[in-house]
Order: sequence, then C-alpha cells, then structure tokens
Amino acid sequence: MSYQTISLELNDSVARITLNRPDKLNSFTGQMHVELRDALDGLQNRGQARVLVLTGAGRGFCAGQDLADPELAGSTPNEMADLGKLVEKNYKPLVMRLQDLNMPTIAAVNGIAAGAGASLALACDLTIAKASASFMLAFSKIGLIPDTGSTWFYPRRIGMARALGAAMLAQKLPATKAAEWGLIWEAVEDEAFDAHIDKLARELAIMPTKALVRTRQAMQTGMTQTLESQLGLEGKWMSELGASHDYAEGVQAFIEKRAPQFKGK
Repeated sequence: MSYQTISLELNDSVARITLNRPDKLNSFTGQMHVELRDALDGLQNRGQARVLVLTGAGRGFCAGQDLADPELAGSTPNEMADLGKLVEKNYKPLVMRLQDLNMPTIAAVNGIAAGAGASLALACDLTIAKASASFMLAFSKIGLIPDTGSTWFYPRRIGMARALGAAMLAQKLPATKAAEWGLIWEAVEDEAFDAHIDKLARELAIMPTKALVRTRQAMQTGMTQTLESQLGLEGKWMSELGASHDYAEGVQAFIEKRAPQFKGK
C-alpha cells in the first residue's frame, strides 16, 4: 500500500520505518496504525530484511496519541471514543507485532518519545537515543494510566520506585539518565547518532538472525518461568539452533579462523 504517515526503506537487509508526521511530532493516528501494521506484516512475510530500524522524522521520535485524531471522537458530538477499545485495536497489536517480529529491532530515538511513543521505543530490542532526546510518560496529565506496555516495560527495567515516579509525575527523563537507569541501551551524542545507528544495523543484519530472535523470546519467557522450566526451554531451542545453517557456519568459521557468513537460517 502507499503510505502517507510513515516511510519504509529496505537497503542491504536493513529495513527502516520512519514515522512521518514531523509537524505533529509523529503522533499516532488511526491511519498511522494501519500503515504500521501493514509495513510490519510485509517485513515479517517477505523475509527480505534481517534487522528493523524504527525512527521518527524531524525533531521528535513520537509524541504518543494525536488527541485531535477523529478516531478519538465518539458517535455523538459530546461523546468520547472507548479508549480501551482503541488500545485493543491499535496499540496492543503494534507492540505484539514488534515483539514477535522475526528479526532484531532498533528504536532510534531521535527526539522526544512521549506517552505511547515512549512505550513504542521500549517495545524494540535495542532502544538507542540521541543524548538530547528524552522520554516522558505524560498520561497522568490527562487523567489516564500509561498504556502500550509502559506498565510492563518500565518497572521491569528500572524498578517500581522509578517507574511510579516517572508515571505519576510525568516529568521528562533525559536520554542520558534513561541509559544510566537501564531503561534504554545507550544514549549517543547527537552528532554521532546517525552513523552509530547505521553501523549497528549493518552489524545486526549479518548476524545469525534466528539466534537473535530466539534470544529475545527466551528472555521474554524467562520473566515468568521457573528456573527449571527455563532450562528446559533453553535445551529445546539449543537443539533447534544446533541444527541450523548458521550454527554450522559459525563453528566452521571458528575452526578456520575466519569471519562467519551467516544467512539467518
């Protein structure tokens, strides 16, 4: 389909989705959700990409939901839409598509990531931000709770005290502090940011893709499993990956003292 609110590029197995409403700080609309779902489904099904970079156009990453979006209106002039239904329709499928994607994902946070935009960044495997960027759970300012997975991501990454403070006070969290706290992978100086993201994406694109995806899945599962159950899962997936092309290639390359040529298979 032709996209109006995002752009999608594919170059040397690196896919890049750019949220493209810079005049609105790339805030979400119903149309953007439709286009994102289509783009992610296409990447999942075509098998051409081996890493996804998700970023924003202009000076922001994503400012969350566009409160002027017609989808927020109810059936009558004085009625509001059921927000829970919108979460179920739009935000939950978006997060789950990212979590289930068959390639590693990088959130390249180029500016403010607020509300659902902050959650979107954390739904990726690696969240990397410009040093000048910031994160903000702004929901309490309009009488709501954090959604799009924030109540799951934040306490697990930075602990309950910091998560509650971030959610209740709705203060901007500078990217440098977010990295210090462990909310994101790293904060990078602005002038080096683009080159750093490109280098990392190229690096991930030639790594053993199936092993990276299974690593994500194993760690997600481990959040709720007993040690015994997790050891069993690790054995199961080690058997699977041990029969893969990339494992055989990795071992052979190690023996021959050369760089491996992984195919993501």
